[in-house]
Amino acid sequence: MKFKEASQKERESMLFPIILKALKKLGGQSNISDLKKEIALYSDDLGEFITFEKMSRGNNLYRPFDYVLNFSIASLAFADFLFHPERGVIELTEKGRTFNFDHLDVEEDIRKLSNPKWEERKQQKKNHIKVSADDVENTDVEIEDEPESDWKDELAKSLEAFTPAKFELFARLLVKKMGVDLDETLGTKLTGDGGIDGFGYLTTGDFRTARVAIQAKRWNGAVSSPEIDKFRGAMDKYNAEYGIFITTSDYTKDAIRASRVGTRVITLINGDKIADLVSKLGIHAKPVTTFVLDNFYASDN
Repeated sequence: MKFKEASQKERESMLFPIILKALKKLGGQSNISDLKKEIALYSDDLGEFITFEKMSRGNNLYRPFDYVLNFSIASLAFADFLFHPERGVIELTEKGRTFNFDHLDVEEDIRKLSNPKWEERKQQKKNHIKVSADDVENTDVEIEDEPESDWKDELAKSLEAFTPAKFELFARLLVKKMGVDLDETLGTKLTGDGGIDGFGYLTTGDFRTARVAIQAKRWNGAVSSPEIDKFRGAMDKYNAEYGIFITTSDYTKDAIRASRVGTRVITLINGDKIADLVSKLGIHAKPVTTFVLDNFYASDN
């Protein structure tokens, strides 16, 4: 059965073991962005669904996979397979690290433990009580849109509205903030720069300097492997040892594989990673501190 054609429950059941195996492959801990990249490699069908978008009733684009992933992660946390050591990071528990996933029984090992927690949460919502992370055995799982999702959506829409020139300027600023010393002449023209949108030099901790080629694509569809191959050809032209490919969308499974071929691995930055970097590096963005009231204010007693 194809992932896209399956029901919500079937999708979760298919995703449970994949999430656990992906986390194990990533060393037992990962952020959401890297986890999704790893999950996308499991099958073409799943990789395509991860980037599939729909229009909501409010005329906003969203990815159905993100909801399936959120609910699946929450269920796995309720079943004590994983937890959040910090916001945006998922880590396997001791149970998750040592469990033999080849013998995973979704109904017995996950749903039997998670379903009571879901019912408890549903009842609390009916009583108009906001559930905090500590209310459900410190799982710290957010199953609804994170508060930060609004600004990330706004960022995505803004980047889509950029002119090609402005987006390439933004991409160069992004890699500059990442520590790349940009060349003042290469990759600064809209045309005639041999397939690159920026060029620079990156000095590592042992004082070795590498030539870095930059490609920026403000696309709606997923970037395919031929685009990665073309970029690698441009890297050859400028003898670049390192490549950074930036897109507002995402990458196909074959594109991810193509980026890892050979001795010069190309770093792929998609829309989600752009948002992470904008937040981390403070690129034309400032943090806002707010507060969430706990259950004390939900009771008259």
